Amino acid sequence: MEDKGRESDHLMLITPERVFYAGLLGRPRKRTPGSCHVYVAVKGSLHLTTDDVQTSDELVVTLPNQRHTIASDYRTVVSVTLEPESMPDGVIEALAERLRGPDKAAYARKILAAYTLLRHRRYGDIATAEFDEMCFGEALPRRVLDPRVMRAVARIGRFSGEPVTADTCAAEAGLSASRFLHLFKEETGISFRSFRAWKRARHLLHFANQDLNLAHLAQDIGYPDSTHFSHSIRRFYGLKPRAIFVGSRDLAIYRSTETVRLAEAS
Repeated sequence: MEDKGRESDHLMLITPERVFYAGLLGRPRKRTPGSCHVYVAVKGSLHLTTDDVQTSDELVVTLPNQRHTIASDYRTVVSVTLEPESMPDGVIEALAERLRGPDKAAYARKILAAYTLLRHRRYGDIATAEFDEMCFGEALPRRVLDPRVMRAVARIGRFSGEPVTADTCAAEAGLSASRFLHLFKEETGISFRSFRAWKRARHLLHFANQDLNLAHLAQDIGYPDSTHFSHSIRRFYGLKPRAIFVGSRDLAIYRSTETVRLAEAS
């Protein structure tokens, strides 16, 4: 689904398992997002700092939950994010190794070509395999989740404002809470609590270019209060919520209608 009425080279395509962003980087502090980030410079170089070690290049990669800062010589940056639960263990690490390898420049050109394509095509209805082909030249392997975990993932992704608890998901799965939590982490590689926290913060992206009351938005997507909301967003994105919204005013947002496994779990 396209966010109408915005003519800008800044865009974001959001699917359940991927995000393609081309827009302002801002001046973020240290950030710890729950997904893999592939950053590509539109012009000049990017400067990535992890564990006080800085890397400068046209393409840099961070793994899920890796604390880092990112700066750019140019105000606009391209970022491709991949959700770790969508792929088998080891796939993201292997992809990161390829992206950092001798074909780095070719991958950077491929992702910038995807940006050009999206600027002209401006669509949101894209399957994960097509997204991966567009950005990396191949469809990445898919993780097959236990149906009970798939239902919990779908429940978390609805963001109806009602709190999603492990007890609720466990009851729906016919398991004890402890057994469900073990199964969830075993299947996704992520703890239930960490997964829920990241997805809640990720859901903010859908509203980033809208003029909203942030306190009301925080409540709508499940935060207990504005303080928790601000703290969580700054932890994941390195920016205050207000800074994200101010920097996204001319951002065109496209939301995929792909439901794949999430809809089947509903």
